[in-house]
This record gives sequence, C-alpha cells and structure tokens, in this order.
Amino acid sequence: MAAKPETKPVEDTVARVNNEVAVGEDLEFQRKWWRFENAVWVVLTIVLILDLLGAFGRGYLAKAEAHATDGSIRVKYEKIERFKTPSIMTVELGPGAVHDGKVNLWTSENLVTKLGSQRVIPEPLVSVVGNGGTLYTFQAARNPISVEFALEPGGIGLYDLSLGVQGLERLKLKIYVVP
Repeated sequence: MAAKPETKPVEDTVARVNNEVAVGEDLEFQRKWWRFENAVWVVLTIVLILDLLGAFGRGYLAKAEAHATDGSIRVKYEKIERFKTPSIMTVELGPGAVHDGKVNLWTSENLVTKLGSQRVIPEPLVSVVGNGGTLYTFQAARNPISVEFALEPGGIGLYDLSLGVQGLERLKLKIYVVP
C-alpha cells in the first residue's frame, strides 16, 4: 500500500486586516513602479513642450524663412507640415525679379505632387508644366510682389522643394510632413 502524502494547510504569510483580507506590499516593486511613473511623466512633459513649441508642426519651431543672396526671392514657409492640414507658403519677389513688367517663378514638381498645392494667389497669367516643375508668370504691377501658395500635403515624409526666379538663384528647401 502506498503511503499517503503529507498535506499541510496553506498558510498566508501576509498579515490580514480585520481578519478578512490579506493585504501585502512589495516595497521594492512599488519603488520600481514609482520610478517608471516618473519617467513616463517626464517623457509626456517633454512631448507636450515640443508640441507647444511646434516641433510637430504649427508653431515657433516649424516656421522658417529662406532668401536668395541676390535679393530676388524670399520665402516664408513651415518646414514642418502636418499631413492633410492646410498651410500657406508666401513667396516675396524683389525688384531684381521683374523683367518687362512680369515675373517668371519656377517651382519644382514637389510643390504640386507631394506638398499638394491647392491654389496660387494671385492667379498667374500663365502656368507651364515641364522640366521637372512649373513655371508661373505673374504680372508685376507693384513692388515687392507677393505670391501665396495654399498647400495641403498628401503624404508623410521629407520632401525637397526648389524654387526661384527664372535666370536667377534658386532656393532649395526641405519640408518634413508629419502625421
């Protein structure tokens, strides 16, 4: 006959409160949890501050300005854009850009294909697509001439954009589109 295994009742090593519920604490685990919580709060605070400053678009860090050394063109734009969010890129053309009362502004194809140019204000006299971009011809009735491009990026990523007055220095911009 096989020997019966010896059984013992399960003893609770954790003190009971009011002789009902066992309440235990693992102080080492609790300290680790507090450190984790503090780290999460620090990370969330940093993300919030970066967001308020515009690191994810629409703020101080997102705004940029570029200009040609010859003074023919100056561009105000957002170097950090948001996906499917409208924005305005302003191009100011100086007196050196005007020839025969007109200005020829060339932009690379990424302005339309990647950054989603919706409209141009004022409307150009002529728009010619080709040579890897679009050539816009504007009437130069006043100085300086200001042109606005309404953008709405349709894709996420880093895009190169070139623009300039025909025959003069071209600007090369990098625009990062975030979700």
